[in-house]
Amino acid sequence: MQDLIITPIQTTQVWEDKAANLAHFEALLQGVHNTDLILLPEMFHTGFTMNAEALAETMDDSMAVEWLKAQAASKNVAFYTSFIARENNQFFNRGIFVYPSGELKIYDKRQLFSLAGEDQVYTAGSAATIVEFKGWKLQLQVCYDLRFPEITRNYLTANQTPLYDVMLYIANWPQKRSLHWKALLTARAIENQCYTVGLNRVGKDNKELDYSGDSRVTNALGEEISNFKSGVTHIENIALSPTHLATVREQLAFLKDASVLNFKTAFS
Repeated sequence: MQDLIITPIQTTQVWEDKAANLAHFEALLQGVHNTDLILLPEMFHTGFTMNAEALAETMDDSMAVEWLKAQAASKNVAFYTSFIARENNQFFNRGIFVYPSGELKIYDKRQLFSLAGEDQVYTAGSAATIVEFKGWKLQLQVCYDLRFPEITRNYLTANQTPLYDVMLYIANWPQKRSLHWKALLTARAIENQCYTVGLNRVGKDNKELDYSGDSRVTNALGEEISNFKSGVTHIENIALSPTHLATVREQLAFLKDASVLNFKTAFS
């Protein structure tokens, strides 16, 4: 397994304007090179909105999906982000992982943000999604999921390998709670002996909420290994090292002490 290069794109979003957001991201992507995986913010081409009825797309007829597949193929990289999906007369804040080949993996956000009424509009997902990419196991997460460690607990499987190596968080996390965002990303990395990648937007939404970004990548010791600037568009390539993970897990063998019985239901 080789280093995995991850590129979170921390930037603003245009409220409920799909075409403007896609054009904005296309312009930014022109400067992105030499990476394996690109992350875009939560609900990337609409912003974090409760206007699902007007903006939702089906998997078979989705501007978001087709655009992501085209970009992945053109740049020969994978993408992870989320969009508003409609399925069986329900709406989902749907995380979507797009391989360069166009293959898709989905993750429906499990913890819906009741403070904004997300739970009144969207249906919560019921299962974890861990994708394999270039030898790495990536746990897909969306924003508010970060506050609930019980749904992401890492442990050793029957063959004594951890469930996953990296947690990917894409978010619209308000600046007023940025301290929580940074602390929880660090905690999730330490307790699960994994990398955490937290991508958050910047700017204002139509509710006048400020977003400072504060995107970060944290290693398995809880150390920040990225250099994102607060409050501005910032794009950075960060290398994740399999050697680092192996060393931490060997020298501090905490995962083997976790009880599988306590965490099975999180991944059922």
